Amino acid sequence: MDSRRLDLNLLVTLEALLAERNVTRAAARLHLSQPAVSAQLNRLRKLFDDPLLIPAQRGMTPTAKALELLEPLRQALDQVRATVGTHSTFNPAKGRLLVSLACTDYLEAALVKPLAIWLRTNAPGVRVSVRHLDLQHLDAQMERGEVDLALMTPQAAPPSLRSRHLFNERYVLIGRRNHPGLRGKIGVEEFARFDHVIVSLRGRLSTPVDNTLAALGYKRNVMLAAASFSVVPQIVSESNFVALVPERLVGDRTDKLKVLDPPFPVEGFAVGMVWHERSHRHSGHQWLREAVLSLFAA
Repeated sequence: MDSRRLDLNLLVTLEALLAERNVTRAAARLHLSQPAVSAQLNRLRKLFDDPLLIPAQRGMTPTAKALELLEPLRQALDQVRATVGTHSTFNPAKGRLLVSLACTDYLEAALVKPLAIWLRTNAPGVRVSVRHLDLQHLDAQMERGEVDLALMTPQAAPPSLRSRHLFNERYVLIGRRNHPGLRGKIGVEEFARFDHVIVSLRGRLSTPVDNTLAALGYKRNVMLAAASFSVVPQIVSESNFVALVPERLVGDRTDKLKVLDPPFPVEGFAVGMVWHERSHRHSGHQWLREAVLSLFAA
């Protein structure tokens, strides 16, 4: 590539096209006409010797080369903007901001509750509206401004969205504090004999854990399939049931719950933040993401 032919505005256009995957929306975002953006796309195709975006049923689909360019392009342009750009900063003591946050019930209990309490003290003008995470429609919801920030597994997010890893979660075994069977280390056979509570959105009485147990030659006794993790600690604390739950869900309930490592490996998952390009440079949203990062990042 001849760098003398490189125009920074072309790279800004490419960033918008890769984020929007639609010439009309990219033009609106850049405050340019559609023909102007189409002309710049043609220049980009010649510059990179690649179609970059090809027509699809809805909008356009990035080529492999375009996807390869996306992250380094974002990082480079962000660095340029940080160097030459000036913008107002968010004052948490006085600023006002309404944030729509999407997450699962587990993360609402484990992260949103402590976040809301922290914000009340440190940023009293920041209000949070929580809605259930809908992966199928998340991209469109964020594009329309219905969701500003999602707490979720980053790998499950649409590639057009930005993401940041927070921590890796693991599963622990919980039972009531004086559970007669939870005395010292337990083995797989003892684990299988307990009465279990699981979480299943579809009401099934099995999870991938049961496949692992079957491979070891055991079958556990599942007594209840709950629709939400949030109710499981209370159920367990008032019965002889046990459950495998994400560790951060236990929180400050160790006065009522006994917490043990599972007697066999149970695969955990990553938790991160996901957001749209539309809020990426907003000073209030930037401040909030940094606050979440400082509160919960491992």
